[in-house]
Amino acid sequence: MSSITGKTAWVTGAGSGIGRATAVALAKEGADVVLSGRRKAQLDETARVVEKQGGRATIEVLDIVDAAAVEAAARRIHDRFGRLDVLINNAGTNILERAWSSLNPARVDEILGVNLNGAFYCVLASLPFMRAQKDGLIINIASMAGKRVSPMSGPGYTAAKHAVVAMSDSINMEEFANGIRSCAICPGEVATPILDRRPVPVSDEDRAKMLQPEDLAETVIFVASLPRHVCISEILLAPTWNRGYAAALQGPISTRVRRNPLEG
Repeated sequence: MSSITGKTAWVTGAGSGIGRATAVALAKEGADVVLSGRRKAQLDETARVVEKQGGRATIEVLDIVDAAAVEAAARRIHDRFGRLDVLINNAGTNILERAWSSLNPARVDEILGVNLNGAFYCVLASLPFMRAQKDGLIINIASMAGKRVSPMSGPGYTAAKHAVVAMSDSINMEEFANGIRSCAICPGEVATPILDRRPVPVSDEDRAKMLQPEDLAETVIFVASLPRHVCISEILLAPTWNRGYAAALQGPISTRVRRNPLEG
């Protein structure tokens, strides 16, 4: 495994959930971590957690739907550290309207703006620095919704995450000669604040069985610690207690699946 010590890592959506856990984990491994998000108070809290662990954190308050602001932030990061080694495209959101019958253009713009356009803007802003140093890693926190279509995630989120997975793969196709690798991490349900935007509330009991932000952070560390000549293009991970499987077993197939095989 390679060392992350001394590398510059930019984490979007770093104010909570997966972003916060990932930033803390990267800092523990010795990276200089740049925290981005819209809410400074949340970023300040993440920075305090990082610093309590003996790590180093810099804050870049940023709304990633603003392409010019993203480009300016990337340049400030490079000016400060002299390089940009790792981009963690983590910022994301979902909306309550998760059926075509309830969608409208404004809500479509909101969900695609954060989950897709913002990810593109961060990649576009980072690539010139990574090309110049002939080295770089982009980790896109996608979703199982980027691999499978489900009414639970809604058409907007599902379409955006499918596009992010494709975007990540296209980076590998075009930028491998520049030493740049991209990985799409596609988790199933994760116990983060985004669950609060579900139309159907999720119980504390179910949240405890889900993937936790720290699980995703460990996955990021694994990918970031691999040697430069290794590219993992995609990772799928899910909680052992899978609510999708549990729901499927309540359907007509349940009697067939649960039947004692000795009964013939």
